[in-house]
Amino acid sequence: MMHMTFYWSRQVTLLFTSWRTHSWPSYALTLLACVLASAFYQYLEYVRYRVRRGRKPTEGMAEEPFLLRSKGAGMVGKIAGGVLFGLSSALGYLLMLAVMSFNGGVFLAVILGLTVGYLVFRGEDDDQTAGLNSTCACA
Repeated sequence: MMHMTFYWSRQVTLLFTSWRTHSWPSYALTLLACVLASAFYQYLEYVRYRVRRGRKPTEGMAEEPFLLRSKGAGMVGKIAGGVLFGLSSALGYLLMLAVMSFNGGVFLAVILGLTVGYLVFRGEDDDQTAGLNSTCACA
């Protein structure tokens, strides 16, 4: 039976009928998987941001003039950005569906993973990323 309100139980069906937990160890592993998947989502967003913005020149490194940049490098960046966007969107929707299991532990595990991932990968207080930080896991 699918729950329509939050419940607290070690018995949860997550995403697939074959992914069911009946014991505390299997429930703990499921929660760990949710935390890791959420943190990985933040990592994908970090990588996607870096690909989108391009590599910043380090101090002492001469900048390449705009006229000398090859068009192929731009296309590779667009393709990489598109693939990363697709992966992060798919993972974001899977996280949303996991939360929609309405299990309180799964909900807290996803929030914990997103928070830890944000602090580790995207926590730098950068004005350029302010517009890109979305609270929606699937955006």
